[in-house]
Amino acid sequence: MDTKELLKKVRKIEIKTRRLSDHLFGGEYHSTFKGRGMTFSEVRQYQFGDDVRSIDWNVTARYNEPYVKVFEEERELTMMLLVDVSGSELFGTVDQFKKEVVTEISATLAFSAMQNNDKVGLILFSDEVELFIPPKKGKSHILRIIRELLEFEPESNKTNIAEALKFLTNVMKKKAIVFVLSDFIAEGYADTLRIVGNKHDVTGIRVYDEKEEYIPNLGVIQVQDAEDGSIRLVNTSSKQVRHNYWRYHMERVDYYNNAFTKSGSGIINCRVDESYVKKLLGYFKRRG
Repeated sequence: MDTKELLKKVRKIEIKTRRLSDHLFGGEYHSTFKGRGMTFSEVRQYQFGDDVRSIDWNVTARYNEPYVKVFEEERELTMMLLVDVSGSELFGTVDQFKKEVVTEISATLAFSAMQNNDKVGLILFSDEVELFIPPKKGKSHILRIIRELLEFEPESNKTNIAEALKFLTNVMKKKAIVFVLSDFIAEGYADTLRIVGNKHDVTGIRVYDEKEEYIPNLGVIQVQDAEDGSIRLVNTSSKQVRHNYWRYHMERVDYYNNAFTKSGSGIINCRVDESYVKKLLGYFKRRG
């Protein structure tokens, strides 16, 4: 992708997702994800109805009239986007690849965080951490994240979600809002997720294509594994083959749902032909 085409794509995503974050998600994001606590702001004269426990006795003694301490929510947060860039993300049978939907969701979340003056960081992962962008504020930083989501080419096509979660634990010492975006065609991450969920506010966003749920009867077809590159012939006219395919898919979905639920994390399931706007808004409102 040349520079001109890349900038055009970045601008297109910025216009679409920033409009969504400005009009739809700014307030929902703010009410869903709270700050780390209350911090001291100022003292003022006592007013009828104030909690007597908030009286500042030192200032009260100095001025010989009651003063109270005023606290405000410490709003600044850090959002981390953990984005799967393995080979299976380059799949789609409707209008978009899974990767394109993941990029739009990530950009929308990032602009929502920027609106609330929060930091945003990015981890791109396959079966290893491919790229880490430390959390920062500002529009130029968000645009850099979008550029990487659009043009980054991973070294590996395979997936290891646990490896990305372990890396997150090592680099993020303070509590963060964490979104893991993947198709979750993987296992073996439940134990690591439980550890991460005890420290961070984690949400899994599963982006998938309808054709991953079932395989149609097309006779004998040649298929290629997007992650290991292997090619094989599959007899899709066999009911047993189609059932095994569906069962394999459902086992991964059940693992994802159970792993995130048991770790106390949030879950969003979004098919590529569904509105991720409605999915995100519904999730924020349920949590808010």
